[in-house]
Amino acid sequence: MKKILLLSDTHSYIDDDVLKYVKQADEVWHAGDIGDLKVTDAIKELKPLRGVYGNIDDAKTRGEFPEHNRFMCEDVDVWITHIGGYPPKYNLRVIEEIRKNPPKIFISGHSHILKVMPDKKLNVLHMNPGAVGKHGFHKVRTMLRFTIDGKKIDNLEVVEFPDRHPKN
Repeated sequence: MKKILLLSDTHSYIDDDVLKYVKQADEVWHAGDIGDLKVTDAIKELKPLRGVYGNIDDAKTRGEFPEHNRFMCEDVDVWITHIGGYPPKYNLRVIEEIRKNPPKIFISGHSHILKVMPDKKLNVLHMNPGAVGKHGFHKVRTMLRFTIDGKKIDNLEVVEFPDRHPKN
């Protein structure tokens, strides 16, 4: 069983509140718009990290992270990309592949809107953790955490930080 922490849209921001949850996870997944590699470096000091770059990320970040990251976690096929859309309104860059070879979990960021929804037609679980950084229109900073045990995706929890402009 793996405990996953899923976050996105840090926009160069990470704090001790987020790192507290990083320490509780087995793996951290970042769905893009990292902003500054100091964010991912802080995470990697504590736990294994899988991620993708987002539309605000520079060449250095794009050199370290791919646009798409598809992998197996336990017995679950996972695909992370920053701009992916959601069921059934997938982004044009992914729609053909997702229809041809759907993953079990499809993760995107970008919208700053937390959303977890099934695509019953393709048997895909779509996840967008919202935004945990301070930059953007969102009023509440959010992340997701859940477990994967074999083929089972369970214990889904929304983590909220109501103060979008913390002091540190």
